[in-house]
Amino acid sequence: MTVFKHVFKRYERKYIITPEQYESLMTPISEYMRGDEYGRSTICNIYFDTPSHMLIRNSIDKPVYKEKLRLRSYGVPDQDSNVFIEIKKKFKGIVYKRRINMSYREAIDFLCHGVPPKKDTQITREISWFLNFYKDIAPAMIITYYRVAFFSKDNPNMRITFDENITWRNWDLDLTLGVYGNRLLLDGYHIMEVKIPEAMPLWLSAKLDELKIFPTSFSKYGNAYKTTIAKTAVLR
Repeated sequence: MTVFKHVFKRYERKYIITPEQYESLMTPISEYMRGDEYGRSTICNIYFDTPSHMLIRNSIDKPVYKEKLRLRSYGVPDQDSNVFIEIKKKFKGIVYKRRINMSYREAIDFLCHGVPPKKDTQITREISWFLNFYKDIAPAMIITYYRVAFFSKDNPNMRITFDENITWRNWDLDLTLGVYGNRLLLDGYHIMEVKIPEAMPLWLSAKLDELKIFPTSFSKYGNAYKTTIAKTAVLR
């Protein structure tokens, strides 16, 4: 039986990786890390926001504190698939993530129709508070991508993920409909995320420096939202 972790506290650093840089990173990563047991995964997310997109607009402004709510599935779900409702907060560079799992049907009933879930936990109460605070919050965008994940052989709390074929759509806001939408990156490019509880290991810092890979504040939802704004401006 799979045991899911529901509370996370860590630093997250993001990088845009070219195809050549990706290939060069695989050698040291295979030496110091092990691949995730699921291999290449399809990640599907619904991001929730207000009609004025308050949450993502605030996030783009890079405040000291920001938060978001999303519904995540691993693979395209059906109504009975196990999914995760996640609240993700960032304060002074530290990421805090809390999540609860339930069926897709139950999650949609909870998030969109106010039906309390079967589990009454601290995390579900935090999600209820979030929904009540942002009273008109609703599905705003779907982001999907393929992910390959690695875990440190020495520290299982350190992870590196590579996301590619990132697509977004702000229509058909139902994960059961599948993976399709507008592409966010060029073919072969990845978003690399380094998720660490403390300092980055020296071998990784040295390799990133050697390959001239520098951190970025890239946000999938944020960049997709900026794209919609740019398209709207062109149409005016």
